[in-house]
Amino acid sequence: MTDDVAAARAAAEEESAFAHPPVDPDNTASYGDHPDQVIDFYAPRVQAGPVGPAPLVVVLHGGAWRAPYDRRHVSPFAAFLARRGFAVASVEYRRGGDGASVAGRWPDTLDDVAAALDALPALAGERLPQADPRRTVVTGHSAGGQLALWAAARHVLPADAPWRTDRPAPLRGVVALAPIADLAVADKLDVCGGAVRQLLGGDERFAERQPYADPALLLPTGIATTLVQGRTDLDVPQAVAESYADAAAKAGEVVGLTLLEDVGHFPLIDPAADACAVVAEEIAQLAW
Repeated sequence: MTDDVAAARAAAEEESAFAHPPVDPDNTASYGDHPDQVIDFYAPRVQAGPVGPAPLVVVLHGGAWRAPYDRRHVSPFAAFLARRGFAVASVEYRRGGDGASVAGRWPDTLDDVAAALDALPALAGERLPQADPRRTVVTGHSAGGQLALWAAARHVLPADAPWRTDRPAPLRGVVALAPIADLAVADKLDVCGGAVRQLLGGDERFAERQPYADPALLLPTGIATTLVQGRTDLDVPQAVAESYADAAAKAGEVVGLTLLEDVGHFPLIDPAADACAVVAEEIAQLAW
């Protein structure tokens, strides 16, 4: 495949994923005072498993941790999961605050993900009684994949990390979709136009902050983890996911890596794409 053909296909995939109109949630709750500190809840539309509460899927959206990309662009994906029988919590968080080109806000982005996950069981109990917080799976796309893997690794953060927990999160697992899972490799590949280096505060802070944010350095987690990756992804290349899986193996942990042929970056969250159904099945494997 020529570069022009690959780029054209990637553009068509992105256009398809963003063509769906946003889907309003059934409920929204705040986990803090900032306008971005909210969680959208989607109730399951069918009974997909054994009779009883539905598994809870936490969705962390991507967008290179940059302000223009908020949870609305994954609302069709959240609604798709609800139609498959999951209870869904789509988390918003603070992103780059100094213009559209700035990725992330340190430490606010990580503060928010930690706070949202900590508040979620109680909020879900109030706003989404159909959910079973004991069967929670975290999923995230692209930059949200980094956040999902990080959220499951807080118990192995450095001892002085403000987000560190004293035990693993009570999760059934993580399904990370085209995740920015190895920050060093992603930085070398200039993923999302230098987003990783921006997230960590630039050249002067990269090495200092990497141990607190890089999922590839926060292993093993002891939590079941699957990565889903398109082989033709031009935004977050396959090498990033493979590097994380290799790091996990060296740490003595087996991480699932599902590679999808002829799939790029955006079909994983596009309800019109076959890849999205694969993602739902991977979530179901851990949730049920």
